Amino acid sequence: MQRISGYFISILIISCSLPTRAQDSIKVNLNIRAGFDIYGPASYLTDQKNLNLEGYISIDRDNKKSFILEAGHQNFQYSQYNYSYLSNGFFVRAGIDFNMIKPFEAAGKYYAGFGLRYGISLYNSGFPSYEHDNYWGTGTGSVPSSFHVAHFIEVNPGIRTDIFKNISIGWNIRLRLMVYSGTGKDLKSVFVPGFGNGAKSFSPGINYYIILNIPYKSLYVKPEPEKEPEKETEQSKH
Repeated sequence: MQRISGYFISILIISCSLPTRAQDSIKVNLNIRAGFDIYGPASYLTDQKNLNLEGYISIDRDNKKSFILEAGHQNFQYSQYNYSYLSNGFFVRAGIDFNMIKPFEAAGKYYAGFGLRYGISLYNSGFPSYEHDNYWGTGTGSVPSSFHVAHFIEVNPGIRTDIFKNISIGWNIRLRLMVYSGTGKDLKSVFVPGFGNGAKSFSPGINYYIILNIPYKSLYVKPEPEKEPEKETEQSKH
């Protein structure tokens, strides 16, 4: 995660400092985007206790901001020698993305910035079986599945770039903070779909997306004028 964060920061710094093109203006498309996460299905091939399927729809408000709605389903199951645990449910997140690259350099094709999200997870969790030792021997039991609603917030740094006409790829890091797990302060879920480890208030994550871009509006963007250096005053010379 530290390497990924360092890579993102480097890309962001480089992107924001790109030299201005020698053009008067360029045509920029505002898009409706539909993205599908490929990291969840790919990671399930190596970790079959956790299946995450999600995607998003966004619309460009202008050449720097986009409104976004994300939704998905996650199924988590875990077992060890003395208990088994299941958690599954749906989640939604809504928010806004901010592109930190200058509009003339982004050209509607490149994104390096961050997003803010509010998320809600609707899930069931329970313990199908468990064992515990006591004075009389080993006891067994189960905790029936129960329904919960969790609330969390996120900050999402990420990047995106066009690879073909109307097709992009991108990734973002999810820095999630639990607001309410839905189980009360004395009992915490082992896993909250869309958030992660329910026993902790902070949970990081990552997504890789393949994105379809549908232009709905075009505008022309001019490069930002360069600031002229301040002239040295007579007083500063002395």
